[in-house]
Amino acid sequence: MCAARKPLAWLHGEIKTPPFTAAARVEAGTLLRRLQEGESLGMPHSRPMPSIGPRCHELRVRDEARNWRIVYRIDDDAILIATVFPKTTQKTPPAVVANCRRRLKRYDEAATEDES
Repeated sequence: MCAARKPLAWLHGEIKTPPFTAAARVEAGTLLRRLQEGESLGMPHSRPMPSIGPRCHELRVRDEARNWRIVYRIDDDAILIATVFPKTTQKTPPAVVANCRRRLKRYDEAATEDES
């Protein structure tokens, strides 16, 4: 592993075939690797998600049958994956936003406890 590469911390979700096609899984892996190496991704691959929190973004992965979203946050020491879900509507479902906020808050609280 490259010394400058940030690890991925999976709080929820996974990328596997199925339900992802092999091509979509490779695309998601490539985009995540670019993030790990410090590259800043913009549209059409990623967009900010300030409704979830600071430094939160949504990776956009197109698949044959559906579009996938990977909600992540860029921290100093890791890329946190808050969720992976199929996008079926134009707006991100409120439950997804709430779940991501809750997972990230729990992560931050646990990290603060570990520092004590």
